[in-house]
Amino acid sequence: MEHETVSAEAISVLQSLIPSALVLLLGGAVLMLAHWFLIHRQPDLGPEARLPRQLIMLALSVLMLIALILAYPFTDNTRAQLIGLLGIVLTGVIGLSSTTFVSNAMAGFMLRAVGSFRPGDFIRVGDNVGRVTERGLFHTEIQTEDRDLVTLPNIHMVTNPVAVVRASGTIVSASLSLGYDADHATVEPLLKKAAETIGLVEPFVQVQELGDFAVTYRAAGFLGEVKHLLTVRSELRRSILDTLHGAGIEIVSPSFMNQRPLAADRLIIPRVSGRRSRMDSNPADQVFDKAEVAAELESLRAQQAALKENIAQLEQRVAGADGAVRAALEADLAGSQRDAERLQARIEAREAEIRQSD
Repeated sequence: MEHETVSAEAISVLQSLIPSALVLLLGGAVLMLAHWFLIHRQPDLGPEARLPRQLIMLALSVLMLIALILAYPFTDNTRAQLIGLLGIVLTGVIGLSSTTFVSNAMAGFMLRAVGSFRPGDFIRVGDNVGRVTERGLFHTEIQTEDRDLVTLPNIHMVTNPVAVVRASGTIVSASLSLGYDADHATVEPLLKKAAETIGLVEPFVQVQELGDFAVTYRAAGFLGEVKHLLTVRSELRRSILDTLHGAGIEIVSPSFMNQRPLAADRLIIPRVSGRRSRMDSNPADQVFDKAEVAAELESLRAQQAALKENIAQLEQRVAGADGAVRAALEADLAGSQRDAERLQARIEAREAEIRQSD
């Protein structure tokens, strides 16, 4: 009799555990399938595309834990306490955002929400200047003017001012000091000419400072193609040298001292050769190679999203049309699908280039 009572109790316990076991098995299968579908089968995803998939996995894990607590044969009081404890743990994790790991994640969410920059943009954060190559959950990667890749924690990006060069164009400028013997009415047109020579739009000149021994000028102009920023900055300084020296204006330091005896009419200007040096290539093509590919990839993905939306609309219109209208829509749909295939091939090629550059 006692043996039958123990067996009945064991069977009852096992039956009460069946719902939680089913939830555990089903939840585990769902998590494994979701991980394979979202992440494992696409190992080439960058941090930008991987982030929302990781968030989905986190949400599914939390939902599974809650379902397991609800399915397990706890008393109502114990179940309420466990759910409350889970809420406290989640709140505590969010509250501990001062720690490095969580604070960088929170900063990553903030940067994505603000959206002040994207891959390919020129940014300056403190002493770090370069073009964005990746935006991840915990870090942002930039490529500097030395072609180096610098990883900046997202918390650093949030707690420091971030200067972003606008994609629509920026002002390129150069400053120099000239002696008081050079008339500003002569200098300013020459500096504007130097800016115009290299293609800057609407150039202007400012007198920034009247020093003890020299006047500080700033020559500037608008540059529409920001990808050539590095080259144009150098070309502006080169053009200023050529223009001022060609006009007979000396560019010397306020503390310039020369102990050699010179004639009174001798100017400190380098002898002009018949051939002026110019850059044979654009160094930005080599310096910001990964940033260029990242910017192009961002643009291609935006085009792909728009093309997919257009294809979906065409499919709906084809389903509701007939006759000649349907044939025309089907031709447009086929063309858009071919464009989507070519675009996908370009995206895969650019993703391969980024992987090779790491």
